[in-house]
Amino acid sequence: MERRQTDSESESRFERVPVLIFENSSALARHAATRIAAVIQERNAEGRNAVLGLPTGSTPIGVYQELVRMHAEEGLDLSRVVSFNLDEYYPISTDSLQSYHRFMFENFFDHVNIPRENIHIPRGDVPPEEIEAHCVAYERMIAEAGGIDLMLLGIGRSGHVGFNEPGSAIEDRTRLIVLDEITRKDAASDFFDEKNVPLQAITMGVGTILESREIILMATGEHKAPIIRRAVEEKQSSDVSATYLQNHPNTSFYLDRASASQLTRVQTPWLVRHVEWDDLLAKRAVIWLSETVEKPIQWLDASDFHRHHLHDLVHGYSSVDHLCQQIYEDLRGRITYGHELPGSQRVLVFSPHPDDDVISMGGVLAKLTRNGNEVTVAYMTNGSVAVFDEDIRRHLRFVEMCADSLLGGADFSQGQKRVDEILDFLDKKEPAQVDLPLVQKLKAFIRYTEAISAIEVMGLGPENARFLDMPFYKTGRVKKDPISAADVEIVQQLLRELKPDHVFVAGDLSDPHGTHRMCYKAIKQAVELEYGTSGIEGSRRHHGHHPEIGRPLIWLYRGAWQEWEIDKADVFLPLSKADLDQKIEAIYKHESQKDRALFPGAYDTREFWQRARDRNRDTAQALDNLGLPQFYAAEAFVTVYDLP
Repeated sequence: MERRQTDSESESRFERVPVLIFENSSALARHAATRIAAVIQERNAEGRNAVLGLPTGSTPIGVYQELVRMHAEEGLDLSRVVSFNLDEYYPISTDSLQSYHRFMFENFFDHVNIPRENIHIPRGDVPPEEIEAHCVAYERMIAEAGGIDLMLLGIGRSGHVGFNEPGSAIEDRTRLIVLDEITRKDAASDFFDEKNVPLQAITMGVGTILESREIILMATGEHKAPIIRRAVEEKQSSDVSATYLQNHPNTSFYLDRASASQLTRVQTPWLVRHVEWDDLLAKRAVIWLSETVEKPIQWLDASDFHRHHLHDLVHGYSSVDHLCQQIYEDLRGRITYGHELPGSQRVLVFSPHPDDDVISMGGVLAKLTRNGNEVTVAYMTNGSVAVFDEDIRRHLRFVEMCADSLLGGADFSQGQKRVDEILDFLDKKEPAQVDLPLVQKLKAFIRYTEAISAIEVMGLGPENARFLDMPFYKTGRVKKDPISAADVEIVQQLLRELKPDHVFVAGDLSDPHGTHRMCYKAIKQAVELEYGTSGIEGSRRHHGHHPEIGRPLIWLYRGAWQEWEIDKADVFLPLSKADLDQKIEAIYKHESQKDRALFPGAYDTREFWQRARDRNRDTAQALDNLGLPQFYAAEAFVTVYDLP
């Protein structure tokens, strides 16, 4: 007898590997750490070593932090752990800021009791003639340890696991490999420029990875969603080395909701299972159907629904026309013109970097100013690491040239000495070397003056800008410190001082540099400390401060990499060509980020003003395609009272 397919099996029928989806990256990290701890404890009970394969990168940091906590607070004993890291750049010294040796000790090994002799990481400093022997020896050590019990993996945007780039074979072993262009772009921020990224790396091969007894692949963030869909739902291919994991009998993909967002069961669940329809899911389905058949919403007919597996949705409404009219009116009601935005109220805009405000919400910022609101833009970080050394040289030349005019002949010798010291440092500076504190400060001032110039385009001035200079960011490196009580206190004090009716927050958690996520975390904690939790939904009619609960309305905007999906947005703000031109002019004021930004993000080669233009035009076009009024461009927002 054929076994009946369960609901869960039906839901995942397009998935070629087991997938677990977690609410957020923290829940994912806790679950992965718990599984690793269980393997360690099982081996400890058996009196033998637990052999772990370990990755680097931002995704596993949460796992390492949880294991460190379990070791410190719960007595997790890692003294019998033997570890083998996946990879290392080549060539690179072990003490380099970007070395995976340094990463692992700073984030994990220095905080637990794994014996030093049990730690194995490919070396990026072996002579070229010894690389092959080093790789063979690495394979031999894995075999002598009894093989890997549990392999923890991340996934690159090219679909690589370890550094097994497209074209890698299923039988590959530890070897030297040339890095893919996408991988080097992804790593550019860590090295302060793509030209500083090593061309090669030593990596475990796919064949070595697949011999592990258990494999967990982790992914977080919307920017990983496209490659996760390919790795999970498409056939095995050398173009995406992660698809080789489909051959492994004990592999699981651990995903947060953002990275799982393009899986069929998440994006279009009605195609794989029976769903309980509510208004939100019905709206998403109708928008999807409209886009799929390329008809405006009010042109859809019953046959369109039936041909695309939406029979049960139709049966829940009196007619297809009624359903389509309801969705159309819901979307039309979210279109908010400038005069309908708040007026004569207190508005606080949090901008993670000194340009996120104008890039992401320049249109609404200008209209809020025109409406007579008290607007404050709080720049949370100084953005200093994203300024080229050439910009410092250019500004110092300006100082030298105008010193006599500004000082009226007064002595500038002391100032000249400081200028010479800085220029000498820059001339001798090694690639990716941390700047002197004074250089970091000067780079911050460059970003600050650009931010003021940008909001002046919007009708604001220096008095409307606050530079919070949050402590977590001030490392002088791309890697930042964790959010601390000091960071949260800065945000909370500002909320207490300004008593805003409306608060704008970057809700784009796929910022590849991580700063948006960290700023969001600080704001969320500060909001909860200052206002508590309300348990109510945001009002898309924009009344702002809620009189019954004494809290502001929070507007979530997206950054340079994503825009809110049409079905999720609460507010669509139409922009004319003049509005968009004004926004672009403001973005231009960030000259240090113009033409060639130091950290443009690996996922998009366009300049920031081009991304903003195209995103806003695409949103307007998407609304037009659904049959809604035509606009030149549009910005989108989600409104809430509690940060999710």
